[in-house]
Amino acid sequence: MDVEKHSRVPTKRPKCSSSCQSPTLVVLFTLTPLLVLILFRIQSFKFSTPSGSTSWEFFQKWATVTVDSTTDNGCSDRLNNLTAKLRESITFLPLKDLRYADIEAAMSGNTWFMSSLSDTVEENEAEYLYFPSEASKGRILCIKGRDTKDGSKNSYALAWPESLPESATLLEGLTFVSDTYYDYLNLWHGLYAVAPFVGWSMKNHCLKPTRWVLFHWGELRSKMGAWAQNLMRAAYGDIPVEAFGGGGYGPYCFERAVLMRHNLGKMGEKKKLQVSEQVRCKARAFCGISTSGKGEEVNERGEPVVNMTLLMRRGSRSFKNASAVVNVFARECERVDGCALSVVQSEDLSFCDQVRVMTHTDIVATPHGAQLTNMLFMEPGSRVMEFFPRGWLELAGIGQHAHRWTAELCGMIHEGAYWEPLGTKDCPNPHQDLDCFLFYKDGQVGHNETFFAEWTRDVLSRVRESKLEEAKKRLQPKTTTCVC
Repeated sequence: MDVEKHSRVPTKRPKCSSSCQSPTLVVLFTLTPLLVLILFRIQSFKFSTPSGSTSWEFFQKWATVTVDSTTDNGCSDRLNNLTAKLRESITFLPLKDLRYADIEAAMSGNTWFMSSLSDTVEENEAEYLYFPSEASKGRILCIKGRDTKDGSKNSYALAWPESLPESATLLEGLTFVSDTYYDYLNLWHGLYAVAPFVGWSMKNHCLKPTRWVLFHWGELRSKMGAWAQNLMRAAYGDIPVEAFGGGGYGPYCFERAVLMRHNLGKMGEKKKLQVSEQVRCKARAFCGISTSGKGEEVNERGEPVVNMTLLMRRGSRSFKNASAVVNVFARECERVDGCALSVVQSEDLSFCDQVRVMTHTDIVATPHGAQLTNMLFMEPGSRVMEFFPRGWLELAGIGQHAHRWTAELCGMIHEGAYWEPLGTKDCPNPHQDLDCFLFYKDGQVGHNETFFAEWTRDVLSRVRESKLEEAKKRLQPKTTTCVC
C-alpha cells in the first residue's frame, strides 16, 4: 500500500467573481464552494513545514496559496470565518476510554485507546491506523496532554491541516505512535510493542520515523528500556522519544502518523518470521557481527559443532544450586562429539554481547525470564529449553507460554519446559490462586538431576543429527541481506 496516495486528491481552483457580492448567491458560495475548498484544497499541495511550527503559521502558508491575489476581501473574510469554525468544532476525546478499562473488555477486541477510531486490517499484517488517509478523511492526528498516571486526562482529536486547533504545534515528518497494555522497559514486552512498526515499514518502502510517541494505558511514557531502544536504534538509527515538553500541554499535531495499539495483533505467522529476520539482521549489522561460516563450524574430527549456552540469571527465578545445574550440562555436553558449552550471566552482557552470544548459540537453556527474549538473535531452527520455579505450572495460566510464542515469532523450536513440582501449597492464602501465584512467581528454580540430564541428552542428540543432515545438504554458505 502506498500510504501517501490517499492524501492528495487533485482539485481545480475556483475563482471568485462579481457573483461573490450578489446577496442571492452568498449562501451558495459560502456553504458549498468555500467549504469544499477548505476541506480538500490542502490535498492538492504539499508543504515543507518547519518542525515545531504553529498551526497559525501553517494555516497562513495554506491561505496564501488558496486565496488568489485577485480574490476580493469579502470572499477572503468568509473563507477565514469558515476555517475558524472548523477549528472551533474540533472535539478532543480521552485517550483512555474508561468503558473498556478492565482487561476482559480490552482483550475481547475492544480498545480503550482512541476507542472511536477503527483499525486498518490487512491480510498477514498487524492492525494499524495511518493519518492522514481516506479513513481519516484527510485529517491528521492531534494529541493533547502529557499525564503519566491517568490516560483519561490525555486526549486526542482529528483535524484538517488547514484548520488545526488553537495553539497547536505541528510536528513534521512521520511519527510512530504506540500504546501497549504492558510496558517498554521489559525486553519481552518491548519487543512485542515495537515489532509491528518494523513490519509496517517493511511493507511501506522501508520508511523511517522522525520520532516515537509512547503510551501505556493512555499514559505518556518518555523512554524505552535500553534493550528495546538499542533494537530500534539498529533498525532506524537514533530516533527520539517525544515527551511533549517544549510547548506546554499542546495540542501537538503530526504531519503523518502510524498508530499501533494491539502489539502484534493479527500479524500472520509468515510476517512474524519476516519481521524477526529483519530485526535480527539489523541487530547483527549494528553490532558488527558477521555470520560468515555460521553453521559450518566443525571440530578437529570434522564433525559439526553444537554450541549450547546456559544463560544464567541472578535473583528471582535463578537456579537455587547453579553449580549443580552447570555440572549436569557440562557432563552431558562432554558426552556428545562437537558439543561446546558456554555459561553466561545475562545481567553482565551489553546489548551487543547478547546479540553476539545468541548468534553463536544452537541451544539455549535458561530459567523463565525476559533474558530469554534474546532467542530472537539465534538462527531459525535453534532450540530453547526453559525452566520454571514452583507454582508456575499450576497457577501461572497463559503467562507461562510467553516464550513459546516468542519461539514461534522467531522461528525457533521450543523443546518444552521443566516445572518444579508445587508439592504442598504453602502460600499464605492457599484458596486465592492469584495471591498464591504472586507468592511463588519470583522463587528460585530447584533442579532434578536425572530429569535435567536425560532432557539435555535428548536435545543434544536431536540437534547433532540435524546438523549432520544440514552438512550433507549444504552446497554453499548461507547469506542474509536485510530487507531495509
